[in-house]
Amino acid sequence: MPAFDLPLDELQRHRPEPDEPVDFDAFWQATLKSSAHPEPLIRVRPADSGLRLVESWDVTFRGYAGEPVRAWYTRPADEGELLPAVVEFAGYGRGRGLPHERLTWANAGYAHLLMDNRGQGDQYGSGGATPDPHAAAPGGPGPAVRGLLDPHDYHYRRLITDAVCAVAALRALPGVDRDRIVAVGNSQGGGLALAVAGLVPDLAAALVTAPLLCGIRRALDLTDAGPYGEIAAYLAVHRGAEGAAYRTLGYVEGISFARRAHAPAHFGVGLRDMVCPPSGAYAACHRYGELTGANPGREIHAYPFNGHEHGDAVHVRRQMAWLRGVLGSAGA
Repeated sequence: MPAFDLPLDELQRHRPEPDEPVDFDAFWQATLKSSAHPEPLIRVRPADSGLRLVESWDVTFRGYAGEPVRAWYTRPADEGELLPAVVEFAGYGRGRGLPHERLTWANAGYAHLLMDNRGQGDQYGSGGATPDPHAAAPGGPGPAVRGLLDPHDYHYRRLITDAVCAVAALRALPGVDRDRIVAVGNSQGGGLALAVAGLVPDLAAALVTAPLLCGIRRALDLTDAGPYGEIAAYLAVHRGAEGAAYRTLGYVEGISFARRAHAPAHFGVGLRDMVCPPSGAYAACHRYGELTGANPGREIHAYPFNGHEHGDAVHVRRQMAWLRGVLGSAGA
């Protein structure tokens, strides 16, 4: 895949004017208030992962509208200290899988919560366990177009709310340092981590890689790959629905969440990424924290010859080093 978005020197200056609904903040305040609960956890059960160096639990917490959302909670075995904690969000079409699949953060010394994606999990990976009771809202079959014509019905309203509720659930789990919570994600997960950074003011850090839902209008003009292609295909059939769709998408735009963030952030992009064009991540990085007055530290790493895989394990190593600098050593 050749580079197809802006040249790097233009990406480094890319700072489009915000395009967001006037009631963006009111919309999310009302949404999150209606799903807040004093007891975020529903059930926590030990899970046998077959591994000896980590311990895992099958967690069910209250998400959007109090509905049950599944997750895996994993931490180093026999570690009695309060640990900084990572809440990780999975990619589009993937579920939480099995408890032994994602071990990087637990082996780096962090408590780790991997949230399931409601109504997803059937496209790749090892499946999910969280239904979406609202999946019949008008729209196409894919998550990216479920309820697309009304922001109150949209799938990502529910999924982003689940992600915010996952932070509350993680803070309620044993062995977690509540003041050192980090949101992590790649692709759709990167978009969710960015949304959490904008909606949870006391987050400690955010690791955002190849984020979906950033620069959405530009992405729809650039690519037919992945979830953006599903939206384009829907609008190709439902001619004249663009106005309603763009209005809905304005409430889940990652750049808008980025503007409201307080926590330090670490971004990663592949410059040949045709699934989540890099201009969205650069725009989010450049506008990150501008409305809060917090001036959070942020940096972005580009991989010129990589696509949606971005820097892969090389980038994860950078994330771990950066996070140690922000939080200190895990367990310290």
